[in-house]
Amino acid sequence: MDWISFWNSDHPIYVNERHRQVHYRGIADDVSRYVTGPTAVVMDYGCGESLHADIVAAKAGQLILCEAASNVRDHLTTRFASAGNIAVKSPEEVAALPAGTFDLIVMHSVAQYLGQDETDAMFRDFKRLLKPDGLFVIGDVIPPQVSPITDAVSLLRFAAANGFLFHAALGLARTAFSDYPKLRARLGLTLYEEAAMKAKLEAAGFTVQRAAKNIGHSQSRMTFMAATR
Repeated sequence: MDWISFWNSDHPIYVNERHRQVHYRGIADDVSRYVTGPTAVVMDYGCGESLHADIVAAKAGQLILCEAASNVRDHLTTRFASAGNIAVKSPEEVAALPAGTFDLIVMHSVAQYLGQDETDAMFRDFKRLLKPDGLFVIGDVIPPQVSPITDAVSLLRFAAANGFLFHAALGLARTAFSDYPKLRARLGLTLYEEAAMKAKLEAAGFTVQRAAKNIGHSQSRMTFMAATR
């Protein structure tokens, strides 16, 4: 199993439906604040289940949901079949799009699952796909000092604030015996110091600054705003 196979499976990351809903609602609310106007063409790369993508689409002209996991793409296609300005694409389909397609590209909680060379190539392609005044927002970048324990505490706090603390505690125990820790131990996660991520984005041709707030609930992780030069 690799990371795409894991996300394509019936995994235990979300402890119950309440967790899934508030998780994706928070991300959609945060991402929608980066949409510049009603004609903006936006891509959410590695979007996952994106249950509330309609919140982002309501502020944009077009929203592309890009997801590598085929089962997740099928669910997204069904969920948003009636949404006139939401399309679902694979990474291969996105790579074939012409230069200057997007005003905004968001990639949230994906960088940790990619190798360094893969990330470099992706950043260069995103630079190509963005308009001259476009913005690339990369969220949930994990610093080396953030441990699984930090993530667990963050989840429990998020759960307590949103009414699923008991289920979160059970879910953490269930996840501990799932394929996730085995994959994490075998494949590892790619972690970045702030300066290292800035340097990587600058090498791809972006002007970079760290956002004051990370997208989503975990504020021990980082979000960066990368503008085309």
